Amino acid sequence: MAFQIALPRLMRVGGGAVQELGDVIAEIGARRPLVVTDPFMQKSGTVEVALRALRKSGFETALFAETVPDPTTDSLAGGLEAVRQHEADILIGFGGGSSIDTAKALGLLSKQGGEMRQFKAPKRNTGPSLPVVAVPTTAGSGSEATQFSIISDSETNEKMLCAGPAFLPVAAVVDYELTLSMPARLSADTGVDALTHAIEAYVSRRANAFSDGFALAAITAIGKNLREVYKDGSNREAREAMMLAATQAGIAFSNSSVALVHGMSRPLGAHFHIAHGLANAMLFPAVTEFSIRGAQTRYADCGRALGVASPEDDDAAAAQALVAELHALNQDLDVPTPQSWGIDPDDWQRLTPLMAEQALASGSPANNPLVPDTAEIQALYAKIYA
Repeated sequence: MAFQIALPRLMRVGGGAVQELGDVIAEIGARRPLVVTDPFMQKSGTVEVALRALRKSGFETALFAETVPDPTTDSLAGGLEAVRQHEADILIGFGGGSSIDTAKALGLLSKQGGEMRQFKAPKRNTGPSLPVVAVPTTAGSGSEATQFSIISDSETNEKMLCAGPAFLPVAAVVDYELTLSMPARLSADTGVDALTHAIEAYVSRRANAFSDGFALAAITAIGKNLREVYKDGSNREAREAMMLAATQAGIAFSNSSVALVHGMSRPLGAHFHIAHGLANAMLFPAVTEFSIRGAQTRYADCGRALGVASPEDDDAAAAQALVAELHALNQDLDVPTPQSWGIDPDDWQRLTPLMAEQALASGSPANNPLVPDTAEIQALYAKIYA
């Protein structure tokens, strides 16, 4: 059986790689880059390292620093105007997954026009699109290596999964030094996001021999380093390992798929504005426990890769050890429940049927080892609330 594999054409990986951003743009053959980032990256001065590298290389460079967390269709309007005004021929997504996803969406809309909802799954988008270079500053989303963009519909609050080669960055510059100042909460949430990507890619119904290797490598690295970066963000060795693992996990799920955790977490972000990685963490133990009987051996492999089960453990024990570790990880990373995070129980109950419908409609639950129905998704939402 042949697998369809898609990767960025160019990748620069390692400490100081962002200093080579100008070389990457030159190799692609572009001349007018627009850097797409968020207000914090501009205010903190973090984005200046990218702007300096581009100006040093002689490029006509402009900045759009108005991306928002969990980007919406309304939030894209200013970016589209910035693309037009600068006559940009390439976009640089600089920041977390939200900035990179925004750059991807701007790239497609700048070439094709229309509304973002026209491009949501199950449609597979092949282009045309302005090229995007992704420069992640968090170790989590893996968006620098994926053919996906997540944009919320401002009218319906639906968090839309938009997929296809049109959203794949042409290049990625992965520099772990950009993550050294990440606070503990962000380190935890993005780290769990990467772990979710890796495990879901491995247990997905669309898993393959190519994605498996990246997924298992990421799981092992995250198991060894996630607690460490939460405890001590200045640990350069752990930061480097987490950054590489996040990219490996992105490659894995981009060429396999995510599954039920992601399907259920997107509505949490859309309706309650919970950060994506944190929403994944809230769901991860319960959804994994529900799903194990659909792929016990695969979940057991994940438990062994994570370092909580040995080769001598049988599959049932190794899979249960994985579930226990996910619970323990949530405790160690101070992951709240939706209730303790402050969500009103009446709001949770009222929106649960809609969230279950939206989770199923995203398509991700269909990739889960055990495909749930609406009632089972609602039961899982009820289980994690408190």
